[in-house]
Amino acid sequence: MAQTPPVATFTLTASAEPIALGSILLTVVEPHRGHEVAYNRWYERDHFYAGCMVGAYQFAGKRFVATAPLKALRPAGSAAITGEPGKGSYVACYFVLAGYHDYWNAWAVAQVNQLHAKGRMFAERDHVHTLLYDYQFEVRRDADGVPVELALDHPFGGFVPVWVDKTTNDSDAVFFERLQREVLPEVMAATTLALAAGFTPQALRDDAPADVPRAAAGGGRVLLLCFLEDSPLESFDATIGALGRVLDASGVGTMVAALPFIPTIPGTDRYTDELWAD
Repeated sequence: MAQTPPVATFTLTASAEPIALGSILLTVVEPHRGHEVAYNRWYERDHFYAGCMVGAYQFAGKRFVATAPLKALRPAGSAAITGEPGKGSYVACYFVLAGYHDYWNAWAVAQVNQLHAKGRMFAERDHVHTLLYDYQFEVRRDADGVPVELALDHPFGGFVPVWVDKTTNDSDAVFFERLQREVLPEVMAATTLALAAGFTPQALRDDAPADVPRAAAGGGRVLLLCFLEDSPLESFDATIGALGRVLDASGVGTMVAALPFIPTIPGTDRYTDELWAD
């Protein structure tokens, strides 16, 4: 018999709304050296599901990895997000259904706190950047391209979170519109950047686990999740590098950081021996 989860009572009214992305959890993590295989196995065999995927209204999730050659592609300023240039070997992204963020978030915090209490976490790793983001827009290269709701299930070859700061006095709405109409289409034309989705940061709950650093949430910054058809090793300059150049030329914004990743291969320890150059 299924047990009632040891969390606060939730009041929920479900309805038959369309499947639409509302918010995401993005968590960039660095395993301690010598513990990378154990970390990979713990995360994919336990935490990916127990801490996230079993939750109601979280409808997609996926893990990605940055090998040493991928980390070498990061623009110099990316340490603004990672703290150190080579940190952030793994990232996981989770999609939450529009209209259910608060319900899901209350469950997620209670669930992870219970996993801490039961000794089901992994001490030999550091949170590099863990934050919740609200969905704002998507831009597809092709008119009938992959919608953002399917992005984590589609076999894209590359995943690149890019943080962009607004450099004008425009409202956020105008900022987003210019990214959608001016910047991203120019970069996407005839490249492997097939889908980009924009998000704005929100604060973590006060009762979120204490080992998760509190990153600032505020206006003027957008996270672009960029999905490439090939590995960033093959097309980073033509896609993400071009994005930085187009942003600079447009005056709309400036690229703060860009972290290229490729998908992990669940059920294997592939890439765990390629995380660092030394």
